[in-house]
Amino acid sequence: MPQMMPLNWLPLLFLFTLIFYIFNNVNYYNFFYASKTSLVLKMKISSNWKW
Repeated sequence: MPQMMPLNWLPLLFLFTLIFYIFNNVNYYNFFYASKTSLVLKMKISSNWKW
């Protein structure tokens, strides 16, 4: 009965690390959220002070 060839653990470690790195970078740079600073600035600009 043929056996699977044993895989070397070092290339697998490098491959997993590379895939993990790419996956995390893609998720980090695709994450987009509406910044609250622009909303705060708009609220500050639109406030009218009556002295």
